Amino acid sequence: MKQNKQNKKTKFFDGIMSHDILTKTVVVCLIAAVCTFLWGSAFPCVKIGYELFRISSDNVWTQIMFAGVRFALSGVLVIIMGSFLGGKMLLPAKTSWGRLVILALFQTIIQYIFFYIGLARTSGVKSSIIEGANTFVAILIACFLFRQEKLTVKKSVGCLLGFVGVVLVNLTGKGMDMHMTLTGEGFILISTIAYGVSSSLIKQFSTKDNTVMLSGYQFLVGGIVLTISGFLGGGRITYVEPKGILMLLYLGCISAVAYTLWGILLAHNPVSKVAVFGFMNPVFGVILSAWWLGERQQAWGLRTFLALLLVCIGIGVVNYNRKKCDEN
Repeated sequence: MKQNKQNKKTKFFDGIMSHDILTKTVVVCLIAAVCTFLWGSAFPCVKIGYELFRISSDNVWTQIMFAGVRFALSGVLVIIMGSFLGGKMLLPAKTSWGRLVILALFQTIIQYIFFYIGLARTSGVKSSIIEGANTFVAILIACFLFRQEKLTVKKSVGCLLGFVGVVLVNLTGKGMDMHMTLTGEGFILISTIAYGVSSSLIKQFSTKDNTVMLSGYQFLVGGIVLTISGFLGGGRITYVEPKGILMLLYLGCISAVAYTLWGILLAHNPVSKVAVFGFMNPVFGVILSAWWLGERQQAWGLRTFLALLLVCIGIGVVNYNRKKCDEN
């Protein structure tokens, strides 16, 4: 009886995760919307988390330790969830560990060391729009570095418009915003490059390994590395309150749910088809930062609006399919 229930659960899981379903544009759009909303909420939530745990903007090693605890928790959640839905314990094969470590290096360690440090030194609104460039960075890396796709004129124009939007958000009436720094906005941009590499790695590695397993164990490995690195560097979380714990749990769930679903989409679709929905990241990030962090003046400024508009137009250009439109 127990075996039958387990088999039914596994068949149900395999059914909803089938290739035919996961390649439908409507399904991709709905799942991507959930992912990008969660990621958009991460911008203000990380800053709120710093406040709740009393982590100052110059306390780099504690920031890294905080990130490590969050992602180790995410890894545990993904492994538990994947084991439950799959009907058996989610374990990597011996041959998978090399790929897991490489993926953890780019998707968690490099990406979030730079993200957490950079976010503490710039606004949530700015960070969310710079992170919006990851859509275009992922496409460029998939085309040139991994040769998974071809870069067309349409994709090139879309990428250019997106990066113009990213630059525009840092401009003032006197030119480039003097508050743009390497350890602030610069580090956020580096984190987007690491994300772009990790997107192609997931696409490549998922042909040999279970995507959920890759997501869970790379988070666990990356989270442990970040936690140990932060601790050895002198980082300490000395103040803990119930609200802070709840926020940490939410941040863990963001990564566990969003990255796992996103990885599954990448495994079944071209990188550009999935990455193109990343335009919703800066949109949600701007709205939620304005709401939760009180950054309304920056969020609703003309430059921010134009930057978001350019990013969205760029996405539209990349995703436009004239043949399908003519058929309709």
